[in-house]
Amino acid sequence: MANKELKKTSSNSLVKRQERLKRQKEQKLPKEFGFKSMLKKYHELIKTFPDCRIGKNISKSLKDAALGGFAVLFSQNSSFLSYQKTMQKTQGQNNAASLFGIKEILSDNHIRSLLDKVPAAKVFPMFSYILDELNQRGYLDQFRSYNNHLLVALDGTQYFSSNNIHCSNCSQTHHKDGSITYSHSVITPVIVKPDNEKVISLIPEFIIPQDGHQKQDCENEASKRWLGSYGPMLKELRVTILGDDLYCHQPMCERILAEGLDFILVCKEESHKTLYEYVKLLKEDIQTVEIRRWKGKEVLVDTYRFLNGVPLRDGADAREVNWCELITTSEGSGKIIYKNAFVTNLKISQENVRQIVADGRARWKIENENNNTLKTKGYHLEHNFGHGKKNLSMLLLTFNLLAFLFHTVLDMVDEKYKLIRQELPTRKIFFQDLRSLTKYIYFASWESLMNYMIKGLKLEFPRVIDT
Repeated sequence: MANKELKKTSSNSLVKRQERLKRQKEQKLPKEFGFKSMLKKYHELIKTFPDCRIGKNISKSLKDAALGGFAVLFSQNSSFLSYQKTMQKTQGQNNAASLFGIKEILSDNHIRSLLDKVPAAKVFPMFSYILDELNQRGYLDQFRSYNNHLLVALDGTQYFSSNNIHCSNCSQTHHKDGSITYSHSVITPVIVKPDNEKVISLIPEFIIPQDGHQKQDCENEASKRWLGSYGPMLKELRVTILGDDLYCHQPMCERILAEGLDFILVCKEESHKTLYEYVKLLKEDIQTVEIRRWKGKEVLVDTYRFLNGVPLRDGADAREVNWCELITTSEGSGKIIYKNAFVTNLKISQENVRQIVADGRARWKIENENNNTLKTKGYHLEHNFGHGKKNLSMLLLTFNLLAFLFHTVLDMVDEKYKLIRQELPTRKIFFQDLRSLTKYIYFASWESLMNYMIKGLKLEFPRVIDT
């Protein structure tokens, strides 16, 4: 039975790949999309980075600084450049040059100094380029969910905090004892889907002091800016916005709808008293769907309840939304395993309530598969790689998100990379191997590195489909 399922999965994967290649031919897209093409695009993008140096103080290349900073975060190895300097001395060649195209390996201080003047937004076109390539080549199809929409989860996360180190873009928290905490936070939008462990990072939005505003910037305002900036692109992709209870208020819902998007947002009773008063008042109109399922050693009961057309808040101008709830209990003990509720602009029915709730629950992937992965699974999101006086902290954070996106894309489009990642049990082990190999062995190209790892793991090389 297992072999049949494996063959079926392999067959489906082959069919999907052939469909993507057919689309690629029809749209006359370049055959290659992977590490080499993404890095080439990044090389081109670096030409747009501002270089404010004048006079004779230009001996070090801004391009080498930008490539070096990204290489450290892509390899998740803070010593990567120093290792390559040693390799250059001992072997006369190095992986910084062969893998990333770095001509001169700069010191950490040189890199930080040169990059501090570069706004993080200069890197944003890389995210757009990668998303567009994934879309045109059909890779986004596997992320589509209810109504054939893509689910984009919004969430904010803090990645830096200090009582001493700060820059002009730090947020400030003033304490009663006169001390100040300086911090950096960011909205990290990602495309998610239930039962898909991958997430696709989109352009971030930084929570920073805004010109002409006296109030401190916050997650809600930053999310509204992000929606305003990328609304047309999101509408074209057919996007449903996911968010926690913080986003579940009328101004945000109206902003989402104004951009031509749908939403499924967590809705807690303690912060939506008017809505829940209506739910209690209209309890006779609530519809219920009950599903029993076997999980592990017990039977779980999923009870879905939903009600269309309830006001999101008090007042004559309150927007009506559609409410749904899921309570999962153990049939044996009666213990509640899970409970949560959502509101959406989508009409809820007996047929779609399970999918809408599943999509709403996928919001947690922004924390589990994105933010927590970046913080604890090798990317060291909260590590201070360098703060700078202006843009450095935000730029390096963007490099980190881009590195994460590179690896996600490679795990989707690069058959050799995918094979290696499937063999190695964890992301951390993969990076450990990457660090060790590139420290001691020279590889002429990314392809050479992948081939070496496949041979070392004694894996069968993936089949190549002639296009």
